[in-house]
Amino acid sequence: MQYCSTRGGVQGWDFQDVLLSGYAPDGGMFMPETLPTLTPDTLRSWSSLSYPQLVTEVCSLFIPTELIPRADLDGLVSAALSGFAVPGVVSLARLKGGLCVLELFHGETLAFKDLAMTCTVRFLDYFLRKESRRAIVLVGTSGDTGGSAIQSARGLGGVDVVVVYPRGRITLVQEKQMITCLEDNIHVFAADGSSDDIDVPIRRLFSDQELVKQHSLMSLNSVNWSRVMVQLAHFIYAYLHVSGLEQVETGAPLPALEMVVPTGGAGNIAAGCIVKQMGIPLCLVAMTNANDIVHRTVQSGDFSMATNVTQTMAPAIDIQDPYNMERVFWLLSGRDGALVKGMMEEFQHSHRHTLPEALHKQLSQVLTAGAVRDEGIVETMQRCWKENQYLLCPHTAVAVWHHYHYPPTAGVNRCCIATASPAKFQAAVQKAGLTLDLPEAVRALDKMSTRYLALERGQDWGTLIIQMELLTGICHGLS
Repeated sequence: MQYCSTRGGVQGWDFQDVLLSGYAPDGGMFMPETLPTLTPDTLRSWSSLSYPQLVTEVCSLFIPTELIPRADLDGLVSAALSGFAVPGVVSLARLKGGLCVLELFHGETLAFKDLAMTCTVRFLDYFLRKESRRAIVLVGTSGDTGGSAIQSARGLGGVDVVVVYPRGRITLVQEKQMITCLEDNIHVFAADGSSDDIDVPIRRLFSDQELVKQHSLMSLNSVNWSRVMVQLAHFIYAYLHVSGLEQVETGAPLPALEMVVPTGGAGNIAAGCIVKQMGIPLCLVAMTNANDIVHRTVQSGDFSMATNVTQTMAPAIDIQDPYNMERVFWLLSGRDGALVKGMMEEFQHSHRHTLPEALHKQLSQVLTAGAVRDEGIVETMQRCWKENQYLLCPHTAVAVWHHYHYPPTAGVNRCCIATASPAKFQAAVQKAGLTLDLPEAVRALDKMSTRYLALERGQDWGTLIIQMELLTGICHGLS
C-alpha cells in the first residue's frame, strides 16, 4: 500500500512517511494510490467483530505488516481504545420513528475525534520510539480536535503538541479541556480569529519543507491520512449493524444504508466517500449549519467561501474551508491530480471556485446535502427530547434535523452520526430549554489551573510560534 498527493506531485510514499507529514510537499493531501474492495463475504466475516477489532481490520488494509506487524497493530489499537466510557467503545441508540444514532463520543474529551486521534497518536509514538525521534504536532482546531490531540499525546516523551484555537468561538468545556493541560509537551494558543483564519498560517508553515524537516513538523488534524483511515470504521460499523445485512441471503445484492453526517472540515464525509468506493452501498448526506459551503457545493457546484464564518450553536462545524473536500474531489475526478491542483490553488487564492460540470455531476450523485440554522437545531433538540427523552448535542441535531424533515426512502435504513456529547455544549442545551447532568470530569474542569498564550489579530501567528521557540520545547514554563 503506497500513497500519493491529491495534487499529483508526490507518489510512492509509505504509511509511516504519510503519518509523519500531514500535508504533502506539493500542498495536497495524501490518499492511498489504490483502494481495497470489501466483498460481501468480508463484510459478513466482520459482522461479529467488536469495534476495536473492526478498526484493526480496517487499518491492516492500509498499513503493511512490514511497518507494523499484525500483533503490534492489535496491541496499539486495543490500548488506544481501552479507556472509553462504554464497553463497546461506540454505541447505537435506536429511537422512535426509525431514528438510529451512532454515538461516537464516549472518549475522554466526549467527541468523535477521540476514536481516530487515540489510534493515530499510538501509531506515531510507535514509529518515534523505534527510531528514537521527536516530532512537533501543530494543530489548528475548531474546538474538538485540539482537546483530543492534547489528551491523546499528553506526557508522551517524543511529541510536542502545539494547538491553536479560536478564542471566543468555542464552548467553555472545549476550551478548558485544552488550557487545563499543564504537561511540558503541550503548548496552547488562543487566537483572535476563526478556525479558518488559523488554517492560513498553519498551511504556510507546512509549505516550508525545510522547516518541516528540521523540526519533524506534522499535523494531527484530519489533514493527516491516519485520522481519516480510522474514521472509515465508523461507516463500516454502522453498515454492519444497521443496514440489515444479516437478513440478506448470500448472493443477493447488498442492502443500502443512508448515513447522515454533521459536516465541517469534511473528514467524516471524505471517509464515507472512500468506504463507498470500497464497495459498500452507502447513501451519504452531508449536513451543515449556517456555514453551508459543502451544501452549496453539492447543490450547485459553488465551492466558495462566505465573507465571514458565522458563529452558530454548533461551533465545531463553523468552517468555511472544508479542506477534506479536496480528497472527495480527487476521488470523484478519477484521481486527476492536475485538475485538483488547479481547483484548490484557485480556491486558496480567491476563496471561490465553480466545480467543472462533470465533477459536480459526480458529486451530486454521491452526496446529498442540507443546511440547518440555529432555530432548526433548537427545534430538533426539543423534539428528540420530547419523543425519546434523549438529549442531542447541537451538531448531532444538525444530522437528526434531516431525519425529521426528510423521511428515509422505503426499504433503506438510516443512521445519523452523533459526533459529540451534549455535555460539551451546555449553552445550547439551555437555549433549547433542556437540562442535563454534567459528568464529573466536566465539573472538575472548573477547579483546574490553566495555561495558554494569546495571539492577537494582526500578529504573524506562524512566525510568532517559531520565534518563541515552542517548536524546540523551550517555553515549557509559560503561564
